[in-house]
Parts: sequence; C-alpha cells; structure tokens
Amino acid sequence: MRMIEILRDIWGTAKTVLPLAMILVILQVIVLKKPIKNLREFIIGILLSIAGLHFFLKGVFMSILPLGDSVGGNIAILDNKLLIVAISLVIGYLGTLVEPALKTLALEVEEVSVGAIPNKVLIHAVAIGFGLGMGIGVWKIINNISFIKIVIPLIFVIILLIPFVPKEFVSIAMDSASATTGPVNIPLNMAIAVGLAKSLENVDPLTSGFGIIGLTSIGAVISVMVLGLLTRI
Repeated sequence: MRMIEILRDIWGTAKTVLPLAMILVILQVIVLKKPIKNLREFIIGILLSIAGLHFFLKGVFMSILPLGDSVGGNIAILDNKLLIVAISLVIGYLGTLVEPALKTLALEVEEVSVGAIPNKVLIHAVAIGFGLGMGIGVWKIINNISFIKIVIPLIFVIILLIPFVPKEFVSIAMDSASATTGPVNIPLNMAIAVGLAKSLENVDPLTSGFGIIGLTSIGAVISVMVLGLLTRI
C-alpha cells in the first residue's frame, strides 16, 4: 500500500514534467526537423528531473514548510519588532542564495555580459533586495499596515530609478525578481508570513499574511537597479 502511494506521488510529479518535454521534442523533431543529439542522455535527464523534483518537493513539504510556519507562529514571542524584522531579513537573504533559478539567470547574465556582471555579485544583490523586501513585509504584518501604503511608494522608487539605470539592468532586475519566486523562497517565506499573521491579535492572516512575495520581488528589482547605478557611477 505504501509503495502504491509513493508511485502515485512520483506519477503526479511526472505528469508536470512529461508534457513540457513532449512539446519540446515535437518542436525539435517534427517542426524544426532537427534530431535530438544524445537520446540516451536526454531520457536519463528526464528521469533524473522527475526524481529530483519529486524528492525536492517532498522534502520541502516535510521540513521547510512546517518549520517556516512554526517559526512564523512563534517568532512573535520575541516581543522586539526590530529583531523580528532583522531575523526575517536574514532568512529572506539566505533563502534567495539557494534558489536554483536565480543561479541559472546569474550565470546567463555573466556569460552574455562577458564577465562584466559577475554571477555572485548579481546573486548577492538580488538576495539583499529580497531580504529587505521580506523585512518590510514582516514590518507591515507586525504593525498591521495596509499593503497599498507600502507597495505604492516602492513602485514610485522603481519608476524614479528607471531613467538613471543602464537599460540592461532594468531588464535584468525584472527577470531577477521572477527568479527569486522559486521552490525555496515561496514556501518558506509564505509560511513565515502567514504563521506570523495567525499568531498576532487583530491581524487578519488573509489580508496581512499574503502579498509578502510581491514585496520581496519589488525589493529585488530595486536592489538590482541600485547595482546598475553603482556600475554607472
């Protein structure tokens, strides 16, 4: 019975990977009429992708998600708003460093820019912005501040920065923000935010616990744009 459940879970993961792989194969072989260079390696890679994604998601839901919810629910006992925000900032920063999508983007940027934008510099810049966004989001939850009062000033900051930032950094900033919303940051930071909102009195978890991922993405955009300003200076 246990084996059947495991196989069912693996098949559930496979159903998300195989359609994409099939579409790419059809485009490559039938539409573009190009052969798959190494069929054996391709098949092994698909199997490894399914297995890796399955175990990764299983691990996240067994460890990071419940732990993040527990931390968020209990962190309020520190009774120090600045300390809670600082801890949230560090968690957001460290969580971003783990994101595989961000590492891939940073390597692509380094390659296209011929080393002018080192991948580690970009990764840490994004991580700092994400952490700051996480800290701002937690501050919003703790003080029960309206989301609009936080997000509109931040959007104005982005609008003001755009004319002064090298245009390539504007595009990189937007993609960097998307790359941070991966399988590590989303469950971890969402669990902390919702857990914290549920533990506070007079705070609605539905309106206060959500929106924090948007703030972290905005923080990442701003930090990359600031990096662009520093390169221009």
